[in-house]
This record gives sequence, C-alpha cells and structure tokens, in this order.
Amino acid sequence: MTQDVANGYDEIADAYLSARSDIGADVISDWASDLPKGAAVVDIGAGTGWPVTQVLIDAGVRISAIEASPKLAGVFRERFPDVELACEAAETSDFFGCQFDGAVAIGLMFLLSEAGQMALIERVSGALKSGGRFLFSAPHQVCEWEDALTGRMSRSLGLEVYRKRLADCGMTITGSYKDTGGNFYLNSRKL
Repeated sequence: MTQDVANGYDEIADAYLSARSDIGADVISDWASDLPKGAAVVDIGAGTGWPVTQVLIDAGVRISAIEASPKLAGVFRERFPDVELACEAAETSDFFGCQFDGAVAIGLMFLLSEAGQMALIERVSGALKSGGRFLFSAPHQVCEWEDALTGRMSRSLGLEVYRKRLADCGMTITGSYKDTGGNFYLNSRKL
C-alpha cells in the first residue's frame, strides 16, 4: 500500500474548498507586516493558496509553496500561476534548495505523525536564513482529535515539545497568536 503523503486531503479536496474560510488571515497579515518587502517566504502545506498565500502576496513578499495534494496543488496553480509550487510532502521536501526569510505552515503540523512533525521542524530550520521566522498552527496543549474533513487522527505535541524541538533545531519561540476561530499559532526565529 502506498503512503498517502497528502494526509487524506486529495480525497476530500472538494469538501476542503467548500469549508476553507478566511479565519487566520489577520494573523498571517500581522506576522507578514514585520517582514521586509520582497522577503522570500515558503508556504508549507499551501492548499489552494487561499487565504494564506494571497495574504502574503498582498504583503509584498516573494512566495514559494509546497502542497502534497495534487488536486489542491492544481487549484493553487490556477490561482497563482507565477508562484513556484512543489507538489510533494512537506516533511521530505528539499524546499527548492533555497534559503528563506520566513516560512508558514498553517493547518499542517498537526496532520503529521510525531516523527513527521519533528522532521518538518528540522527541515524548516535548514531552509531558513539566520534570523528567519517560522509560523505554524497547532494547539498549545498535548491532544489528539479526529480531523473533521478526513476522519484521520490529528495530534498536537504541545507547547513544551514544540519549544524543545525548535531549540534543538536552532530556533526560539518569539511569540504566539490566537485567531478569531480560537486557533493557536507559534512564531519562532532561527538564531
């Protein structure tokens, strides 16, 4: 059996398109406001690019994107034909062989296994320039739940595990956000 690197999202792409809202767009806008114009940012688990990629483009940063679902990547390409996009699993991506000023992983981290989350944090650290920033969403408490769209298990490793893993990978937490939907975000910086 082949591993589903899209974590079930290719199968439910139409439902995802119908359910995706702009909750969190204000967090992304606030986060991006501290980046210099023209900063290079990678959107990891970009989905269709709405709203995250669009907010980042509107903020004046240069975007590259990674999305594992071929169906969602297809919609992304239609919306953003000029944005560099890799259709691959984030936790094994080489991040275009580039260094970035920032990275975002919104709605992705908790879909991955514990090993996948650990691998992704390490890969992001390797793809960030010194001083580069990484924003991702995950509940601050340790918890597991069934993903509403895919029915698959989602998990948060919790704030302390994320703090330790980020530190082990040369990053430090610089703050957090909570959006209007109650979603929690961690902001970190590569030392």
